[in-house]
Amino acid sequence: MLTTRASLTFLVAVFCTGAGLPRVVGADDAPAVAVGVTIPNLNFKDIRFVSRSLADLGTPRAYVLVFTNTTCPVAQKYWPKLKRLEADWRSKGVLFVAINSAADDSIAEVAEQALEFGVEFPFVKDLDGSCAKAVGIRRTPEVAVLDADKRLRYRGRIDDQYRIGGARPAVQHEDLRDALEAVLEGREPADTVTPVEGCLLTFPATAARNEVPTFTRDVLPILQKHCQECHHDGSSAAPFSLMTSDDALRHAAMIGEVVAEQRMPPWRASRRQHFSNERGLSRTERRVIAAWLQGGTPVGDPADAPPARTFVTSKWEIGEPDQVLTAIETHSLPAEGIIDYRYVVLPYVFPADTWICAAEILPDNPRTVHHCNMAFFTLGQQFSEGNFITGRVPGGTALIADEGQAIRIPKGSVIGLQAHYTTTGKPEKNRMSVGFRFPRGVIHKEIHHLQVSTSKIAIPPGAAAHPVVSSRTLPCQATGIGMFSHMHLRGKDMTFIAHTPDGQSETLLTIPNYHYAWQQNYRWEPGSKTFPAGTRIEVIAHYDNSAFNPFNPDPQVVVRAGPQTFHEMMFGFFFYTNDGEDLKLQVDSKTGRALPQANPAAQPGT
Repeated sequence: MLTTRASLTFLVAVFCTGAGLPRVVGADDAPAVAVGVTIPNLNFKDIRFVSRSLADLGTPRAYVLVFTNTTCPVAQKYWPKLKRLEADWRSKGVLFVAINSAADDSIAEVAEQALEFGVEFPFVKDLDGSCAKAVGIRRTPEVAVLDADKRLRYRGRIDDQYRIGGARPAVQHEDLRDALEAVLEGREPADTVTPVEGCLLTFPATAARNEVPTFTRDVLPILQKHCQECHHDGSSAAPFSLMTSDDALRHAAMIGEVVAEQRMPPWRASRRQHFSNERGLSRTERRVIAAWLQGGTPVGDPADAPPARTFVTSKWEIGEPDQVLTAIETHSLPAEGIIDYRYVVLPYVFPADTWICAAEILPDNPRTVHHCNMAFFTLGQQFSEGNFITGRVPGGTALIADEGQAIRIPKGSVIGLQAHYTTTGKPEKNRMSVGFRFPRGVIHKEIHHLQVSTSKIAIPPGAAAHPVVSSRTLPCQATGIGMFSHMHLRGKDMTFIAHTPDGQSETLLTIPNYHYAWQQNYRWEPGSKTFPAGTRIEVIAHYDNSAFNPFNPDPQVVVRAGPQTFHEMMFGFFFYTNDGEDLKLQVDSKTGRALPQANPAAQPGT
């Protein structure tokens, strides 16, 4: 029986043969790598899906490469010791990096393992097993020590304490520590290779295929289900269409890469929590796409294609708005460089409390807008996320409230936008509009939110996982709607935890590899999550101000709170409704203003 996770390519082989398991190529089949050889500049992916190499780790006096996966129990037992070892040797110029070589572990799972065990040194993904093969690694948790010239000086176990099925009460041989001492002193380690008691790695194997998936029969249904919502003609949410076989063939290599990495469809949350808008391909679906690519991308019989999916031609995701507000100013944007936030106050003052059930931000040149936040405030005040309504973010969707719920814009308010622009390589212009839809049915619940945030941020230079914590308390018994997180370029991960008055705690959301370019909302099934009054919503965020963060503007400075991307923010939005509230409001569908109530006694909170 296989004891390690099968790789993606191995699964492709199983799918395509349609027969029994093909021969598995294990690590024992890999060619031996002699200690003393110079290791090439290993290539891998970091937790942000960016291609990196050993050269990106800097120029330490020695490297410790820890080969691991997310399932090996022996590897898990060694994380506390590896943390201590890394802390002990960091000041001596030794750099640790964890290399995950299990092909079926996703990059998000790799990041989540680092977060779960509190490990701050880099975690990277060896997608094809090439890193493990180049160093001669056969098991997890096997380590390799390279000197400053990247010569392999030691390969083997961390120590002799843990093994499959048991453990020594105490360590007798500190193999990794001894090897590091020797290398830094310019000596050969007494033992250059030691046996590893751990989980054997399995590398991909190639097997003959009886039948290759075709685009029309096998791939198109997957694209329709998971991809075309964004990748369709006229959509600004994706850079190209995937409606036809020609579309897919033009982008076949890119499809293969993002599917293998599980980068697309975009979903940043841990799979341990579940949400109504969860995205992602199943293993079988990834297997089909990989097999289609390996088989030469055949189109197949047009008669096998499912009916074409159609999309609303309106430029508005929320449908035709009842009210549109357009900025007076058109922003002129440079061809390159960093653009400071631009602020827009829309030319309309709400004459009465106004109820909206949908809201959308619509730039007329969407490719210039990285993200944009919408809030209401009184004229004379500054823009503040405290009265946040919705945002336009990469990978996100417009605000569409559940039936019977609405957001109130107070009388005398104006709408403000905070726009973060990005350059396109040529001068551009953009003008902002927003659209609102007003409720048609009875409003029972006003949408509320907790803004779990803090401006007390001071991230030290070089810190790889600096924690920032904040919490807010629910003032009422509440039903949760969902959550949204916002950080800047040093943001690494964010976790929401509910602490109920009876002492129970529940992790509501973990975003283990937060990415500034994909700020999604996470929504529960309506009515599925309730919280007693007094529940404390705690948000824990970590920030990576190290040189290994590829988006870090400057790892040498202390980073503080501020509005620009080279500053930082910590915002955890928690949206909810009050279980004790039944507004019983009806509004004018043309203005969003409340109509006179038939029963004057029916007041909020009754």
